[in-house]
Formats: sequence, C-alpha cells, structure tokens
Amino acid sequence: MTEAKFDFQSLTPDLVLDAVESLGVYPETGLLALNSYENRVYQFRAEDGRRYVTKFYRPQRWSDAQIREEHQFSRELDEAEVPVAAPIAMEGETLFQHQGYRFALWHSVGGREFEVDNLDQLDGVGRFLGRLHQEGRKQAFLHRPTLGVEEFGFQARTVLATQAGLSGYIETNLLTLVDQLLERIAPVLAGDHRLLRLHGDMHPGNILWRDESPSFVDLDDARMGPAIQDLWMMLSGDRANQRLQLDILMEGYETFSSLDPGELALIEPLRSLRMINYLAWLTKRWQDPAFPRNFPWFGTDKFWEEQILALREQLAALDEAPLSLSPGMGW
Repeated sequence: MTEAKFDFQSLTPDLVLDAVESLGVYPETGLLALNSYENRVYQFRAEDGRRYVTKFYRPQRWSDAQIREEHQFSRELDEAEVPVAAPIAMEGETLFQHQGYRFALWHSVGGREFEVDNLDQLDGVGRFLGRLHQEGRKQAFLHRPTLGVEEFGFQARTVLATQAGLSGYIETNLLTLVDQLLERIAPVLAGDHRLLRLHGDMHPGNILWRDESPSFVDLDDARMGPAIQDLWMMLSGDRANQRLQLDILMEGYETFSSLDPGELALIEPLRSLRMINYLAWLTKRWQDPAFPRNFPWFGTDKFWEEQILALREQLAALDEAPLSLSPGMGW
C-alpha cells in the first residue's frame, strides 16, 4: 500500500472517523485534537460510553516492525502493572491501516498535569520509572534504534547546515557552537554504557497524574539507551534544586532499579544532544503546515540568536562537575 503524503494534508476528519469505525468502534462525539506534532492524535467518546484516543503515525518515520515493537513494550509494561498507556489489540493486532495511513487505538487515560515542583509526585515518578526500567532491562529492542550522537548530533548538524536557511553570521556562530558541543560530547556518549529499553522522551508533558500515581503516555520515541535518559528531564531549576530533585527521584527509583553513578556524567551531554536535535527536528518538519502554525517564532534571526546564546551557555555547563547525590543518599 502506498503511504500517505508526509504532511498529513489528506488526513481529514472523515478519514479518521472512517478508520476508527473500520475497527467496530463508533464515535458519538467529534474529534478533539490532542497536543502532538510528530503524529496526529485525537480523542473521542464512542457509542459504548468510553473515551478513546487514536494516533495516526507520521508516514515514513517508523517501520511497521518498529511500531509493533513499541506496542509490544507498552503491553508488556501494562501487564507488569507499570502505569503506561498500552494500545488496544484486536484479534492480536495493534497496528491498523486505512487509506495509506497507519494508526492505533487506546483507551483514554485521564489525569492532571504532573507538577514538576511537587516532590511527592517526583518520588512517585521515580518509583514507577524504576519499575519501567526493571522491565526494560529484560530484553533488547530488535528493530528500534539506539540513542546516539550520530543521529541526534552529526545528522542533526547536517540538517541545520543544509536546510535551515541560516544567514551568514548566524550560520557561522551556530554551527561553530554545534561543532564544539559535538566534539565535547561525542567521546562521552560513545563510552561503554549499559543500555536498556527506554521510554525515550520522558519530559513532564508525557506524565499524567491520577489516583495518586503517575501514568506514562506516548512511547513513540522508545529506543535503546542509558537509563539516565529517562531521568534527567525531571530535573529543572538551578543546581541546588536539581540536586534536591535528583535525591528525591533516585530514592524512589532505587526501590526497583539501580543506576550506575557514572551515568550522572551523561546528563549535560544528553541535554546538549537534545538541544541540537530539537533545532534539526523543527527544521525538518517545517514543511508540515502544523509547524508554522504552532511555532511561528521559529526561523527568525531573533530565534537563532537566542539559540546561539543557549548553546553557548550549554557549552559552559559541560565544564561543571556532574551532579551527585547528597551524602547518605543512594550509593
């Protein structure tokens, strides 16, 4: 089957409804578009009185095998009572096709936003991330990639150099900083780190709080990588706040899993990698009409000047000593 156009322009509400109804699920409300840019995600209530979420995958991003591997990981976690949204299986299948689009269906997971400054909630996130990683270590992904500097660093740098349309002085300053960051972080990230199956994009927006515990959503970026990748994005604020957050997070985490303390030295390199890749991601996706509509500030000289400043500050952050746990905590 020929895949649909990259930009989702042919994905109309009628097509979405027809696709869902082809599974025997009949919406009785309209489609509520949820906050997703890489894919298209909609919530609705069906005739059975239940709320559902359907995701239509961006064509040409993941193979069928890679999507099914994500689904299998989600279902494995769900069976282990790790609070992860798992896709609905119908006759053993979780990935469906309609008019060139691949899509899946979930029961809607309600909840309120995770409060990043709530230390009780942070402890709960640590405990459940420990359980997630406990399962993630049991086997490796066969089809999904490994987090690495080649894709998220060097390939991202090529995208910025060839597709971003940078003006002269911005191009020179930005790419020089990217090169300096990559020179610093590539040897660190290429080291011998213990890899496991990760959520892969564990930012606070992918955590919902319900029934006094977190629920993790959107494993679309699941891949192999070091455990710290799923932990460092829980840390925010100045260094003192981050150290307190790390203590609380690890107290919960180590109830179920252990973390090599050497991985704390990967936090700033991984942050650097995410910053570079984010700029390339926006650049690559700019042809999708959703991106100019939702990121109107992207691509201006002011935007790039702000990114140059942020990358310069990040380069300085690499010179600081890695975070460590308070005495008496963890290791």
